[in-house]
Amino acid sequence: MLSAVFIYSQKGEVLISRLYRHDVKRSIADVFRVHVISSAAGSVRSPVTTVGGTSFFHVRYDNVWLCGVTRSNTNGALVFEFLYRFLGLGVSYFGRFDEDAIKSNFALVYELLDEVLDFGYPQNIEVDTLKLYVTTESVRSKSVVAEPPQSVTMQATGATTWRRNDIVYKKNEAFVDVIESVNLILSAKGTVLRADVQGQIVMRSFLSGMPECRFGLNDKLVLDSGSGGGGGSGGGDRGGRGRALGTRAGGMGGSSGDGESVEIADCQFHQCVRLGKFNTDRSISFIPPDGEFELMRYRTTESVNLPFKVLPVVREQRTVVEYEVLVKSNFSAKLAATNMAVSIPTPPSATKCHIKVTGPGKAKYHPEENRIVWRISRFQGLQEASLTAVVDLASMSKPVPWSRPPIGLDFQVLMFTASGLLVRFLKVFEKANYQSVKWVRYMTKAGSYEIRI
Repeated sequence: MLSAVFIYSQKGEVLISRLYRHDVKRSIADVFRVHVISSAAGSVRSPVTTVGGTSFFHVRYDNVWLCGVTRSNTNGALVFEFLYRFLGLGVSYFGRFDEDAIKSNFALVYELLDEVLDFGYPQNIEVDTLKLYVTTESVRSKSVVAEPPQSVTMQATGATTWRRNDIVYKKNEAFVDVIESVNLILSAKGTVLRADVQGQIVMRSFLSGMPECRFGLNDKLVLDSGSGGGGGSGGGDRGGRGRALGTRAGGMGGSSGDGESVEIADCQFHQCVRLGKFNTDRSISFIPPDGEFELMRYRTTESVNLPFKVLPVVREQRTVVEYEVLVKSNFSAKLAATNMAVSIPTPPSATKCHIKVTGPGKAKYHPEENRIVWRISRFQGLQEASLTAVVDLASMSKPVPWSRPPIGLDFQVLMFTASGLLVRFLKVFEKANYQSVKWVRYMTKAGSYEIRI
């Protein structure tokens, strides 16, 4: 992995130098200064520089350079993940990560480097855990009160490095957001050429102690026999990925009806999720980090419930282009889309535009962008609206062919999921046996939502 870590000032002065292996010498710091900092003059094309078999992975932040050095065939993504996590760690301790903060806290920086790297391999980089036993007082922060050695050891080496065990809230709450982005390519005749949903489940946890949470999706979870799960950063039994996670759709915002399967592919869980428990009974069991975190990320291409259908008719003539655009909402009449915008392209030779809107919203022609933008602040479910427009074209001796870019949609729909994914329950168990309040919100928004004309 890493043979050394260096932190440089903006001018190339070595602020921190830490060697982890014997395959490099301290003088290697001069190589990076000469080949990157001095020669680049502030502009670096590549974040990785290799000189004579030695690779320098570097990140420039504020007025300092953070550099990881290796002579082996190392996973570059892992190195950069460590560098950025260490930057965040420094900001958490010092309030900022710049030359003055590093010079004022150089002893603490060395202590942190000794804790987070062992023989060049990243170990524990969780801020909450490190603050329990790295108790050197920084210049800007208050002194960290040390805990008894037993609790420090348990927290440092235990299975829940992402959460402290002394968290207390007066009101215990958990907020769950199911956020989906719909990607669509629709033909001019209304045929779906491509449709998929990129989803994530974001949780905000404000729970005391060490709560055990159990999460349920829809009525029944079914894992395809060809699927697999892998360990994430938390080990073979935590985090990682799965494939072809099936649920039974039904209820609000689902797909076409009860009993139909909603296949979710390429699942990725937070490291706190117990994959062993999930593989056994399909339940999502975890001890949540404190605050906001992404519990799950998924993708589906099957049975996508499209929130909008757009039927465009474009008649192109020599001097004018006529548009008829019909928009239909396919979700419940109790719901409504907000911040909706329909972008309709126009030819570059357009000179004037006459627009008529039947239904909600207002449309405006933007000649500098070659498009008509139809903005609707609120679009009710099971509703239709139409736009007609006549665009005058400049007379040209040799007309330039128009490529006809697609119509684009942007929108947000609350309490609706295009995949049919639903949260059936969220249970919280804690030894204090306190009462907790749980909230669930659904939101579907446009990703790349395009209709060809």
